[in-house]
Amino acid sequence: MLGKNFRERPTDVTPPGVGVFCVAIVLAVGCSAPPPDESSWLDVLVEDRNLKDDFFRESPSSPIPVDRRGALLPINYYEPDPTYRVPAALEVSPEQPVFQIPFSTGQIFPMQRVGILKFAINGQPMTLSALAETPVRSVESLFIMFKDATNDSETYGGGRYIELPRTLTGHYELDFNRAYNPNCYYDESWECPVPPRENWLTAPIPSGERLAPGYGAPHVPLTTDPESGTAASLQGLP
Repeated sequence: MLGKNFRERPTDVTPPGVGVFCVAIVLAVGCSAPPPDESSWLDVLVEDRNLKDDFFRESPSSPIPVDRRGALLPINYYEPDPTYRVPAALEVSPEQPVFQIPFSTGQIFPMQRVGILKFAINGQPMTLSALAETPVRSVESLFIMFKDATNDSETYGGGRYIELPRTLTGHYELDFNRAYNPNCYYDESWECPVPPRENWLTAPIPSGERLAPGYGAPHVPLTTDPESGTAASLQGLP
């Protein structure tokens, strides 16, 4: 993913207004997802990682401040592992509810659930909700943000993101080797959405971007309910 994710913004940018629009996505319900395409997978992944390093190092639009590039580049990754590249099927949410999602700055913005991705890793069934900023007029890609058991120790505590180009079949290749850090990991002045509780995976996902060696991750300003362990600012989430 090169450049600024459109769901992340510098803190001086006015957030979008609130609204709800129907998202039309074609889905073959009940069909199993096909296996991922194996042709040139590793070569393309490595090339894309190199291109991202070049962009973050040289582009005026890089989210990494110049004085941090020595510590944060090249981006630190887990070794490519096809175990964490799996087929997934999207189950569209009929009501497509809107939730109030906390951002890294502590502010709350509305995001809409487009659907739920169903998949399995090492035989363990899992789900992740795909969200979109409101108002939703069209969906060109699914936005997945998640936390997992590697957070804080090996990966950014605020979670990571994946984007999947939209398909007309509802079948997706969910590749955690492409999981990336929010821009607020590199620079706290960015404003990044925090994964909702329903996207907190209990299993470790040792795949994709990880913490830079010796670099402390910025603090994610969320309060936590000591009884439930759920971030108190995750208002309205199941």
